[in-house]
Amino acid sequence: MSENKNKHPAHQILREFGSITPEEYIDERLNHFREWYDKEASKAKRLYQWMKAIAVIGGAIVPVLINLPFQYVDLIATVISLIVVILVSLESVFHYRERWKNYRATGQLLSKEYFNFVSADGSYRDFEQKEAFVHFVNRVEGAIESENVSTLNIMTTLSNKPKS
Repeated sequence: MSENKNKHPAHQILREFGSITPEEYIDERLNHFREWYDKEASKAKRLYQWMKAIAVIGGAIVPVLINLPFQYVDLIATVISLIVVILVSLESVFHYRERWKNYRATGQLLSKEYFNFVSADGSYRDFEQKEAFVHFVNRVEGAIESENVSTLNIMTTLSNKPKS
């Protein structure tokens, strides 16, 4: 990858119109997003699974605890119940499950587009190199835009949904 890998995406190289090569685009744009989606999908998956596991275990422990005769059982059951409610509530705010799925699907789509493009396969099969590159950029940017819109919708629509 280029030496610009660790720079923030907003610090892009100034170029003349239409001057970026496929190699530069892949290195500077596509690979950045493929790595980002992979990292974020893994993080969202880990958070979702941990929160869900703790909530399930806590939910299973409370009914058993309240039937045991020892001091502070009510306090312990209440604290565990509170933790379960907090974790379930946080998932309804952060939507780690949906984010995990969106990020993983987008990362996989970007990888598929990359391999189809470099092998001149799939939707790139019938194009000349320059036309294939334009098609490739449009598909990659469309996938990124679609994921951004989807995640914003999830973060706003699901969080604001009235409870029945």
